[in-house]
Amino acid sequence: MTNLSAEINGSNGACHPPETDWGGQEHFTGSDEHAEREGQRSKEAPNKPRSGITASPWPELADEALYGLAGEIASTIDPYTEADKVAVLVNILVMFGNVINANAHFLVEHTKHFLRLFVALVGKTAKGRKGQSFSTPRYLYSQVDPDWIQDCVTDGLSSGEGVVYQVRDRRYGLKDGEEVLVDKGAKDKRLLLVEEELAGALKVMERSGNTVSPILRRAWDTGDLHPLTKNSPLVATGAHISIIGHITEGELLRLLTETEQGNGFGNRFAWFLVKRSKVIPNPRGVSLEKLTPLVDRLQKAVAFAQRVQEVIRDPEAEQYWEEVYPDLSEGKPGLFGALIGRAEVQVMRFACIYALMNESCVVQASHLKAALALWDYAEESTRLIFGDTLGYPVADQIYSALSNHPQGLTKTEINNCLGRNYKAEEITRALVFLQERGRARYIEETTTGGRPAERWFACTKETK
Repeated sequence: MTNLSAEINGSNGACHPPETDWGGQEHFTGSDEHAEREGQRSKEAPNKPRSGITASPWPELADEALYGLAGEIASTIDPYTEADKVAVLVNILVMFGNVINANAHFLVEHTKHFLRLFVALVGKTAKGRKGQSFSTPRYLYSQVDPDWIQDCVTDGLSSGEGVVYQVRDRRYGLKDGEEVLVDKGAKDKRLLLVEEELAGALKVMERSGNTVSPILRRAWDTGDLHPLTKNSPLVATGAHISIIGHITEGELLRLLTETEQGNGFGNRFAWFLVKRSKVIPNPRGVSLEKLTPLVDRLQKAVAFAQRVQEVIRDPEAEQYWEEVYPDLSEGKPGLFGALIGRAEVQVMRFACIYALMNESCVVQASHLKAALALWDYAEESTRLIFGDTLGYPVADQIYSALSNHPQGLTKTEINNCLGRNYKAEEITRALVFLQERGRARYIEETTTGGRPAERWFACTKETK
Protein backbone atom coordinates (compact mmCIF):
# COMPACT_ATOMS: atom_id res chain seq x y z
CA MET A 1 0.00 0.00 0.00
CA THR A 2 1.24 3.47 -0.88
CA ASN A 3 2.50 5.42 2.11
CA LEU A 4 0.85 8.82 2.01
CA SER A 5 1.98 10.16 5.36
CA ALA A 6 4.06 12.79 3.58
CA GLU A 7 0.85 14.41 2.36
CA ILE A 8 0.00 15.63 5.85
CA ASN A 9 1.30 19.15 5.70
CA GLY A 10 2.56 21.02 8.71
CA SER A 11 1.60 20.79 12.34
CA ASN A 12 -2.13 21.31 11.73
CA GLY A 13 -2.44 18.06 9.76
CA ALA A 14 -4.28 19.73 6.86
CA CYS A 15 -4.28 17.68 3.71
CA HIS A 16 -4.18 18.67 0.05
CA PRO A 17 -4.52 16.68 -3.18
CA PRO A 18 -1.25 15.47 -4.65
CA GLU A 19 -0.25 16.30 -8.19
CA THR A 20 0.00 12.68 -9.27
CA ASP A 21 -2.86 10.25 -9.64
CA TRP A 22 -2.89 7.50 -7.04
CA GLY A 23 -4.03 4.05 -7.96
CA GLY A 24 -6.85 2.99 -5.66
CA GLN A 25 -6.55 -0.44 -4.14
CA GLU A 26 -8.92 -2.97 -5.64
CA HIS A 27 -11.48 -4.46 -3.30
CA PHE A 28 -10.82 -7.98 -2.08
CA THR A 29 -13.06 -10.61 -3.66
CA GLY A 30 -11.78 -13.71 -1.91
CA SER A 31 -9.58 -16.50 -3.18
CA ASP A 32 -10.54 -19.79 -4.81
CA GLU A 33 -9.43 -21.46 -1.59
CA HIS A 34 -11.97 -19.42 0.36
CA ALA A 35 -14.74 -20.17 -2.12
CA GLU A 36 -13.97 -23.89 -2.06
CA ARG A 37 -13.86 -23.97 1.73
CA GLU A 38 -17.09 -22.06 1.96
CA GLY A 39 -18.76 -24.56 -0.30
CA GLN A 40 -17.47 -27.48 1.79
CA ARG A 41 -18.13 -26.09 5.26
CA SER A 42 -21.35 -24.16 4.81
CA LYS A 43 -24.49 -23.88 2.80
CA GLU A 44 -26.52 -20.82 2.04
CA ALA A 45 -29.38 -20.23 4.43
CA PRO A 46 -32.74 -20.35 2.62
CA ASN A 47 -33.97 -16.91 1.59
CA LYS A 48 -37.52 -17.24 2.83
CA PRO A 49 -39.94 -14.38 2.20
CA ARG A 50 -40.43 -12.33 5.31
CA SER A 51 -43.78 -11.36 6.72
CA GLY A 52 -45.03 -7.82 7.25
CA ILE A 53 -43.93 -4.63 5.57
CA THR A 54 -40.61 -5.94 4.34
CA ALA A 55 -41.85 -8.80 2.17
CA SER A 56 -40.06 -7.08 -0.73
CA PRO A 57 -36.73 -8.42 -2.04
CA TRP A 58 -33.74 -8.07 0.25
CA PRO A 59 -31.37 -5.17 -0.54
CA GLU A 60 -28.16 -6.06 -2.36
CA LEU A 61 -24.70 -4.79 -1.46
CA ALA A 62 -22.86 -3.55 -4.55
CA ASP A 63 -19.27 -4.69 -5.02
CA GLU A 64 -18.05 -1.08 -4.76
CA ALA A 65 -18.84 -1.12 -1.02
CA LEU A 66 -16.16 -3.79 -0.52
CA TYR A 67 -13.40 -1.42 -1.56
CA GLY A 68 -9.96 -1.39 0.03
CA LEU A 69 -8.90 -2.61 3.44
CA ALA A 70 -12.40 -2.53 4.93
CA GLY A 71 -13.74 -4.70 2.13
CA GLU A 72 -10.78 -7.07 2.30
CA ILE A 73 -11.26 -7.61 6.02
CA ALA A 74 -15.00 -8.22 5.61
CA SER A 75 -14.46 -10.62 2.71
CA THR A 76 -11.74 -12.52 4.60
CA ILE A 77 -14.07 -13.00 7.57
CA ASP A 78 -17.15 -13.84 5.51
CA PRO A 79 -16.52 -17.55 4.71
CA TYR A 80 -15.97 -18.32 8.40
CA THR A 81 -19.01 -16.65 9.97
CA GLU A 82 -22.76 -16.95 9.85
CA ALA A 83 -23.03 -13.18 10.24
CA ASP A 84 -24.12 -10.99 7.35
CA LYS A 85 -21.17 -9.55 5.41
CA VAL A 86 -22.90 -6.17 5.53
CA ALA A 87 -22.94 -6.27 9.33
CA VAL A 88 -19.27 -7.22 9.47
CA LEU A 89 -18.32 -4.41 7.07
CA VAL A 90 -20.36 -1.83 8.99
CA ASN A 91 -18.76 -2.88 12.29
CA ILE A 92 -15.28 -2.46 10.80
CA LEU A 93 -16.03 1.04 9.50
CA VAL A 94 -17.75 2.31 12.66
CA MET A 95 -14.96 0.97 14.89
CA PHE A 96 -12.31 2.61 12.73
CA GLY A 97 -14.10 5.96 12.86
CA ASN A 98 -14.12 5.81 16.66
CA VAL A 99 -10.67 4.40 17.41
CA ILE A 100 -8.94 7.20 15.47
CA ASN A 101 -10.53 9.82 17.79
CA ALA A 102 -11.85 13.29 16.98
CA ASN A 103 -9.03 14.52 14.75
CA ALA A 104 -9.87 13.68 11.14
CA HIS A 105 -12.87 15.63 9.86
CA PHE A 106 -14.38 17.30 6.82
CA LEU A 107 -15.93 20.75 6.69
CA VAL A 108 -19.44 21.82 5.75
CA GLU A 109 -19.05 25.58 5.65
CA HIS A 110 -17.46 26.21 9.06
CA THR A 111 -18.82 23.10 10.78
CA LYS A 112 -16.43 20.24 11.47
CA HIS A 113 -17.86 16.76 10.91
CA PHE A 114 -15.84 14.15 12.74
CA LEU A 115 -16.09 10.54 11.66
CA ARG A 116 -18.42 9.21 14.32
CA LEU A 117 -21.21 7.00 13.05
CA PHE A 118 -24.47 5.78 14.53
CA VAL A 119 -25.67 2.57 12.87
CA ALA A 120 -28.40 0.05 13.62
CA LEU A 121 -28.34 -3.56 12.46
CA VAL A 122 -31.95 -4.61 11.97
CA GLY A 123 -32.83 -8.30 11.86
CA LYS A 124 -34.34 -11.22 13.69
CA THR A 125 -33.56 -11.58 17.41
CA ALA A 126 -30.94 -14.37 17.46
CA LYS A 127 -31.16 -15.76 13.96
CA GLY A 128 -29.81 -12.57 12.40
CA ARG A 129 -26.35 -13.23 13.94
CA LYS A 130 -25.98 -9.50 14.65
CA GLY A 131 -23.78 -10.08 17.69
CA GLN A 132 -21.61 -12.56 15.83
CA SER A 133 -20.74 -9.87 13.28
CA PHE A 134 -18.81 -8.01 16.01
CA SER A 135 -16.65 -10.95 17.10
CA THR A 136 -13.73 -10.93 14.66
CA PRO A 137 -13.67 -7.13 14.16
CA ARG A 138 -13.40 -6.80 17.94
CA TYR A 139 -10.43 -9.20 17.94
CA LEU A 140 -8.69 -7.25 15.16
CA TYR A 141 -9.06 -3.92 16.93
CA SER A 142 -8.01 -5.46 20.26
CA GLN A 143 -4.67 -6.19 18.61
CA VAL A 144 -4.46 -2.63 17.28
CA ASP A 145 -5.52 -0.69 20.40
CA PRO A 146 -6.19 -2.93 23.43
CA ASP A 147 -6.70 0.05 25.75
CA TRP A 148 -9.50 1.37 23.54
CA ILE A 149 -11.23 -2.02 23.53
CA GLN A 150 -10.86 -2.30 27.31
CA ASP A 151 -11.80 1.23 28.32
CA CYS A 152 -13.92 2.71 25.55
CA VAL A 153 -16.09 -0.07 24.09
CA THR A 154 -19.16 -0.71 26.23
CA ASP A 155 -22.94 -0.42 26.38
CA GLY A 156 -25.18 1.76 28.50
CA LEU A 157 -27.91 3.91 26.94
CA SER A 158 -30.12 3.90 30.00
CA SER A 159 -29.77 7.64 30.59
CA GLY A 160 -28.21 10.71 29.06
CA GLU A 161 -26.36 11.39 32.29
CA GLY A 162 -24.81 7.93 32.12
CA VAL A 163 -23.47 8.61 28.63
CA VAL A 164 -22.02 11.97 29.66
CA TYR A 165 -20.41 10.42 32.74
CA GLN A 166 -18.38 8.02 30.61
CA VAL A 167 -16.76 10.90 28.69
CA ARG A 168 -16.98 13.61 31.33
CA ASP A 169 -14.51 16.48 31.78
CA ARG A 170 -12.42 16.81 34.91
CA ARG A 171 -14.15 18.89 37.54
CA TYR A 172 -12.94 21.27 40.21
CA GLY A 173 -14.67 22.46 43.36
CA LEU A 174 -14.03 24.59 46.42
CA LYS A 175 -12.71 23.11 49.64
CA ASP A 176 -11.83 25.37 52.54
CA GLY A 177 -11.92 28.31 50.15
CA GLU A 178 -9.47 26.74 47.69
CA GLU A 179 -10.14 25.22 44.29
CA VAL A 180 -9.40 21.49 44.30
CA LEU A 181 -9.82 18.62 41.84
CA VAL A 182 -12.96 16.68 42.76
CA ASP A 183 -13.26 14.46 39.65
CA LYS A 184 -10.40 13.40 37.38
CA GLY A 185 -12.84 12.93 34.53
CA ALA A 186 -12.57 10.40 31.74
CA LYS A 187 -9.01 9.84 30.60
CA ASP A 188 -10.19 8.97 27.09
CA LYS A 189 -13.04 10.78 25.31
CA ARG A 190 -13.55 8.01 22.79
CA LEU A 191 -16.65 5.89 23.39
CA LEU A 192 -18.15 3.12 21.26
CA LEU A 193 -21.56 2.04 22.54
CA VAL A 194 -22.47 -1.45 21.32
CA GLU A 195 -26.13 -1.77 22.22
CA GLU A 196 -27.31 -5.33 21.59
CA GLU A 197 -30.74 -4.27 22.87
CA LEU A 198 -31.32 -0.94 21.16
CA ALA A 199 -35.01 -1.47 21.80
CA GLY A 200 -34.33 -0.86 25.49
CA ALA A 201 -32.87 2.56 24.75
CA LEU A 202 -35.87 3.46 22.59
CA LYS A 203 -38.20 2.44 25.43
CA VAL A 204 -36.22 4.63 27.84
CA MET A 205 -36.65 7.62 25.52
CA GLU A 206 -40.42 7.35 25.87
CA ARG A 207 -40.17 8.33 29.54
CA SER A 208 -40.91 11.95 30.32
CA GLY A 209 -37.77 13.94 31.04
CA ASN A 210 -35.32 11.33 29.80
CA THR A 211 -32.27 12.96 28.20
CA VAL A 212 -30.89 10.11 26.06
CA SER A 213 -32.18 11.49 22.76
CA PRO A 214 -30.91 15.10 23.09
CA ILE A 215 -27.57 13.92 24.47
CA LEU A 216 -27.03 11.53 21.56
CA ARG A 217 -28.06 14.13 19.01
CA ARG A 218 -25.41 16.49 20.39
CA ALA A 219 -22.89 13.65 20.49
CA TRP A 220 -23.39 13.03 16.77
CA ASP A 221 -23.26 16.75 15.98
CA THR A 222 -20.58 18.34 18.16
CA GLY A 223 -19.41 16.06 20.97
CA ASP A 224 -20.08 18.81 23.56
CA LEU A 225 -22.55 17.41 26.09
CA HIS A 226 -24.32 18.44 29.26
CA PRO A 227 -27.48 16.93 30.78
CA LEU A 228 -30.51 19.21 30.84
CA THR A 229 -31.18 18.41 34.48
CA LYS A 230 -30.95 20.72 37.44
CA ASN A 231 -27.90 20.55 39.67
CA SER A 232 -26.02 18.14 37.38
CA PRO A 233 -22.30 18.95 37.46
CA LEU A 234 -21.52 16.71 34.49
CA VAL A 235 -20.11 18.26 31.34
CA ALA A 236 -18.26 16.66 28.43
CA THR A 237 -16.43 18.57 25.73
CA GLY A 238 -14.84 17.01 22.67
CA ALA A 239 -16.47 13.61 23.26
CA HIS A 240 -16.12 11.17 20.37
CA ILE A 241 -19.09 8.79 20.57
CA SER A 242 -20.14 6.15 18.04
CA ILE A 243 -23.00 3.63 18.28
CA ILE A 244 -23.62 0.13 16.92
CA GLY A 245 -27.18 -0.88 17.81
CA HIS A 246 -29.01 -4.17 17.33
CA ILE A 247 -32.79 -4.31 17.02
CA THR A 248 -35.51 -6.41 15.44
CA GLU A 249 -37.72 -5.02 12.74
CA GLY A 250 -40.86 -5.35 14.83
CA GLU A 251 -39.31 -3.55 17.79
CA LEU A 252 -38.08 -0.74 15.56
CA LEU A 253 -41.47 -0.15 13.95
CA ARG A 254 -43.16 -0.22 17.33
CA LEU A 255 -40.72 1.88 19.34
CA LEU A 256 -39.36 4.59 17.04
CA THR A 257 -41.88 7.19 18.11
CA GLU A 258 -43.21 10.12 16.14
CA THR A 259 -41.17 12.44 18.37
CA GLU A 260 -37.87 10.68 17.64
CA GLN A 261 -38.71 10.67 13.93
CA GLY A 262 -39.32 14.39 13.95
CA ASN A 263 -36.52 15.62 16.19
CA GLY A 264 -33.72 14.17 14.07
CA PHE A 265 -32.72 11.28 16.33
CA GLY A 266 -33.70 8.67 13.74
CA ASN A 267 -31.83 10.19 10.81
CA ARG A 268 -28.58 10.37 12.72
CA PHE A 269 -28.59 6.57 12.41
CA ALA A 270 -27.94 4.56 9.26
CA TRP A 271 -30.29 1.54 9.26
CA PHE A 272 -29.05 -1.77 7.80
CA LEU A 273 -31.14 -4.89 7.27
CA VAL A 274 -29.03 -7.95 8.13
CA LYS A 275 -29.65 -11.68 8.29
CA ARG A 276 -27.88 -14.96 8.84
CA SER A 277 -25.76 -15.48 5.74
CA LYS A 278 -25.08 -19.21 5.88
CA VAL A 279 -25.13 -22.27 8.14
CA ILE A 280 -21.84 -23.24 9.80
CA PRO A 281 -22.44 -25.89 12.48
CA ASN A 282 -19.00 -25.48 14.07
CA PRO A 283 -17.68 -21.96 13.40
CA ARG A 284 -13.99 -21.69 14.30
CA GLY A 285 -13.34 -18.25 12.86
CA VAL A 286 -10.54 -17.00 10.64
CA SER A 287 -7.08 -18.41 11.28
CA LEU A 288 -4.45 -16.16 12.85
CA GLU A 289 -2.32 -16.77 9.78
CA LYS A 290 -4.87 -14.86 7.71
CA LEU A 291 -5.67 -12.25 10.34
CA THR A 292 -2.12 -11.21 11.27
CA PRO A 293 -1.36 -9.39 7.97
CA LEU A 294 -4.69 -7.57 8.27
CA VAL A 295 -3.88 -6.51 11.83
CA ASP A 296 -0.57 -5.07 10.61
CA ARG A 297 -2.26 -3.07 7.87
CA LEU A 298 -5.05 -1.94 10.17
CA GLN A 299 -2.46 -0.78 12.72
CA LYS A 300 -0.73 1.34 10.06
CA ALA A 301 -4.04 2.77 8.85
CA VAL A 302 -5.09 3.76 12.38
CA ALA A 303 -1.71 5.39 13.08
CA PHE A 304 -1.96 7.27 9.80
CA ALA A 305 -5.53 8.45 10.39
CA GLN A 306 -4.74 9.70 13.89
CA ARG A 307 -2.32 12.24 12.38
CA VAL A 308 -4.84 13.61 9.87
CA GLN A 309 -7.05 16.59 10.47
CA GLU A 310 -9.03 18.06 7.57
CA VAL A 311 -10.02 15.60 4.82
CA ILE A 312 -11.01 16.99 1.42
CA ARG A 313 -12.12 15.60 -1.93
CA ASP A 314 -9.76 15.45 -4.89
CA PRO A 315 -10.88 17.05 -8.19
CA GLU A 316 -12.33 13.82 -9.63
CA ALA A 317 -14.25 13.09 -6.44
CA GLU A 318 -15.41 16.72 -6.31
CA GLN A 319 -16.85 16.43 -9.81
CA TYR A 320 -18.56 13.17 -8.92
CA TRP A 321 -19.91 14.70 -5.71
CA GLU A 322 -21.48 17.53 -7.70
CA GLU A 323 -23.30 14.93 -9.79
CA VAL A 324 -24.72 12.90 -6.89
CA TYR A 325 -25.31 15.69 -4.36
CA PRO A 326 -28.65 16.97 -5.75
CA ASP A 327 -30.31 13.56 -5.36
CA LEU A 328 -28.68 12.88 -1.97
CA SER A 329 -29.81 16.20 -0.55
CA GLU A 330 -33.31 16.20 -2.04
CA GLY A 331 -36.02 15.64 0.54
CA LYS A 332 -38.18 12.54 0.18
CA PRO A 333 -41.69 12.05 1.55
CA GLY A 334 -42.92 10.20 4.59
CA LEU A 335 -41.10 8.49 7.40
CA PHE A 336 -38.64 7.02 4.92
CA GLY A 337 -37.67 10.53 3.84
CA ALA A 338 -37.33 11.71 7.43
CA LEU A 339 -34.98 8.84 8.31
CA ILE A 340 -32.61 9.42 5.39
CA GLY A 341 -32.64 13.18 5.84
CA ARG A 342 -28.90 13.40 6.55
CA ALA A 343 -27.83 11.31 3.57
CA GLU A 344 -25.15 13.68 2.27
CA VAL A 345 -23.37 13.93 5.64
CA GLN A 346 -23.63 10.19 6.28
CA VAL A 347 -22.10 9.42 2.87
CA MET A 348 -19.18 11.79 3.46
CA ARG A 349 -18.45 10.30 6.88
CA PHE A 350 -18.33 6.83 5.33
CA ALA A 351 -16.22 8.10 2.41
CA CYS A 352 -13.63 9.67 4.71
CA ILE A 353 -13.30 6.41 6.66
CA TYR A 354 -12.83 4.42 3.46
CA ALA A 355 -10.11 6.88 2.45
CA LEU A 356 -8.29 6.84 5.78
CA MET A 357 -8.37 3.06 5.98
CA ASN A 358 -6.40 3.11 2.74
CA GLU A 359 -3.97 5.69 4.12
CA SER A 360 -5.29 8.52 2.01
CA CYS A 361 -6.16 11.85 3.58
CA VAL A 362 -7.95 12.87 0.39
CA VAL A 363 -11.28 11.33 -0.63
CA GLN A 364 -10.97 9.93 -4.14
CA ALA A 365 -13.83 8.93 -6.44
CA SER A 366 -13.33 5.26 -5.49
CA HIS A 367 -13.83 6.08 -1.80
CA LEU A 368 -16.92 8.11 -2.58
CA LYS A 369 -18.37 5.33 -4.75
CA ALA A 370 -17.77 2.82 -1.94
CA ALA A 371 -19.61 5.06 0.52
CA LEU A 372 -22.48 5.62 -1.90
CA ALA A 373 -22.81 1.88 -2.48
CA LEU A 374 -23.02 1.27 1.27
CA TRP A 375 -25.49 4.14 1.69
CA ASP A 376 -27.65 2.73 -1.13
CA TYR A 377 -27.93 -0.46 0.92
CA ALA A 378 -28.88 1.54 4.03
CA GLU A 379 -31.39 3.61 2.09
CA GLU A 380 -33.03 0.55 0.57
CA SER A 381 -33.08 -1.10 4.00
CA THR A 382 -34.87 1.93 5.40
CA ARG A 383 -37.37 1.86 2.55
CA LEU A 384 -38.10 -1.84 3.06
CA ILE A 385 -38.41 -1.56 6.84
CA PHE A 386 -40.70 1.45 6.90
CA GLY A 387 -42.42 0.97 3.55
CA ASP A 388 -44.91 3.68 2.71
CA THR A 389 -45.43 4.85 6.28
CA LEU A 390 -45.76 8.60 6.61
CA GLY A 391 -44.51 9.02 10.16
CA TYR A 392 -47.98 10.21 11.22
CA PRO A 393 -49.49 7.31 13.18
CA VAL A 394 -53.18 8.26 12.79
CA ALA A 395 -52.77 8.87 9.06
CA ASP A 396 -50.88 5.59 8.63
CA GLN A 397 -53.65 3.69 10.41
CA ILE A 398 -56.33 5.36 8.29
CA TYR A 399 -54.44 4.65 5.07
CA SER A 400 -54.13 1.00 6.07
CA ALA A 401 -57.85 0.81 6.80
CA LEU A 402 -58.75 2.44 3.48
CA SER A 403 -56.40 0.10 1.61
CA ASN A 404 -58.20 -2.87 3.13
CA HIS A 405 -61.63 -1.52 2.11
CA PRO A 406 -61.62 -0.81 -1.63
CA GLN A 407 -65.33 0.12 -1.42
CA GLY A 408 -64.30 3.10 0.67
CA LEU A 409 -65.17 4.21 4.20
CA THR A 410 -67.08 7.07 5.71
CA LYS A 411 -65.55 9.00 8.58
CA THR A 412 -67.77 7.10 11.00
CA GLU A 413 -66.62 3.78 9.55
CA ILE A 414 -62.99 4.92 9.70
CA ASN A 415 -63.44 5.77 13.38
CA ASN A 416 -64.89 2.30 13.98
CA CYS A 417 -61.90 0.68 12.22
CA LEU A 418 -59.58 2.62 14.53
CA GLY A 419 -61.39 1.39 17.64
CA ARG A 420 -63.10 4.74 18.23
CA ASN A 421 -59.91 5.98 19.85
CA TYR A 422 -59.68 9.33 18.05
CA LYS A 423 -61.74 12.49 18.03
CA ALA A 424 -63.47 13.55 14.82
CA GLU A 425 -61.08 16.50 14.50
CA GLU A 426 -58.04 14.19 14.61
CA ILE A 427 -59.47 11.96 11.89
CA THR A 428 -60.29 14.97 9.70
CA ARG A 429 -56.75 16.37 10.08
CA ALA A 430 -55.27 13.01 9.17
CA LEU A 431 -57.52 12.66 6.12
CA VAL A 432 -56.50 16.12 4.91
CA PHE A 433 -52.86 15.11 5.47
CA LEU A 434 -53.38 11.99 3.30
CA GLN A 435 -55.24 13.95 0.63
CA GLU A 436 -52.51 16.59 0.37
CA ARG A 437 -49.94 13.83 -0.20
CA GLY A 438 -52.01 12.02 -2.82
CA ARG A 439 -52.70 9.04 -0.56
CA ALA A 440 -56.48 9.44 -0.20
CA ARG A 441 -59.46 10.93 -2.03
CA TYR A 442 -63.17 11.19 -1.34
CA ILE A 443 -66.52 11.44 -3.07
CA GLU A 444 -69.68 12.97 -1.68
CA GLU A 445 -72.66 10.69 -1.26
CA THR A 446 -76.20 11.99 -1.19
CA THR A 447 -78.01 11.22 2.04
CA THR A 448 -81.62 11.52 3.04
CA GLY A 449 -81.73 15.03 4.39
CA GLY A 450 -78.76 16.82 5.94
CA ARG A 451 -75.29 17.29 4.51
CA PRO A 452 -73.73 14.91 1.96
CA ALA A 453 -71.48 12.24 3.50
CA GLU A 454 -67.84 11.85 2.46
CA ARG A 455 -66.68 8.37 1.41
CA TRP A 456 -62.91 8.06 1.45
CA PHE A 457 -60.71 5.80 -0.67
CA ALA A 458 -57.02 4.94 -0.65
CA CYS A 459 -55.19 6.22 -3.70
CA THR A 460 -53.31 3.47 -5.51
CA LYS A 461 -50.97 3.87 -8.48
CA GLU A 462 -53.99 3.12 -10.69
CA THR A 463 -56.29 5.71 -9.09
CA LYS A 464 -53.82 8.58 -8.64
